[in-house]
Amino acid sequence: MSRSFGARCSTALPPKRIEPKPYVKRQKNDSTDAEAICEAVTRPNMRFVPTKTVEQQSCLMLHRARHLFIRHQTAVINSIRAYLAEFGIVAPVGRRGVEQLLEVVADTADDRLPEVARACLAALGSQLRALKAQILEFDRRIIAWHRSSVTSKRLDAIPGVGPALATALVASIADPKAFRSGRDFSAWVGLVPKQNSSGGKDKLGNISKQGDRYLRSLFTAGALAVIRYAKIHGTGHRPWLTGLLARRPTKVAAIALANKLARMAWAMMARGERYREPVALTA
Repeated sequence: MSRSFGARCSTALPPKRIEPKPYVKRQKNDSTDAEAICEAVTRPNMRFVPTKTVEQQSCLMLHRARHLFIRHQTAVINSIRAYLAEFGIVAPVGRRGVEQLLEVVADTADDRLPEVARACLAALGSQLRALKAQILEFDRRIIAWHRSSVTSKRLDAIPGVGPALATALVASIADPKAFRSGRDFSAWVGLVPKQNSSGGKDKLGNISKQGDRYLRSLFTAGALAVIRYAKIHGTGHRPWLTGLLARRPTKVAAIALANKLARMAWAMMARGERYREPVALTA
């Protein structure tokens, strides 16, 4: 089964700060702020964020640093391609294409590049190799953290959930039972449609994109990996996905599947269960 490898991080994250502004009667100052906070915490629907452990914060920092380095890597690759394109030197899209461009830069006999441009591109190539090495080191650390976590290894059994998503889930969610249901968790990630209902008429739009953008991107990538695998090897053993792909475009189906994966992941974390194959797969 194909799997995607793939939480805002801060150190010693304190409990979520209560914004007293809606409860300030008049003249904002320390005294009225304290009074407003006392009023806010008594509201029945006020939600609080559980404090994460030091290990969870460390894992989130690992994910964020890796994601930052990946963005830097993409920027360096785009710069190399753009600079060489100005001299009429292009290469196919993909990893092999970038390697071909760096081979041109390293070839001093190629007179298409001035010496100054070659020096600049060589520096970018060195930075790109350093970024790739650091990303691989982060990947190894994520795998090590994944193997040390029982919950992360259980989540890894879900199709479309790899070590990156499993560890990100364990590190991001201090208490899964803080969500009343899988739908609440999916809404927190931002994988449910926005509502604009009135007068008894339900109107659903695109996904809300609220919550954690990083987790949402990992869930979507995992869902696309499952769909890609199903299209290659057949979707007959997944009737729900087969019907969905017949009715909706691939990317819309991927969001629906990502929503389903998020609910499954929450149920496994909140109840301490293991992944069970659907009946259609075990038959």
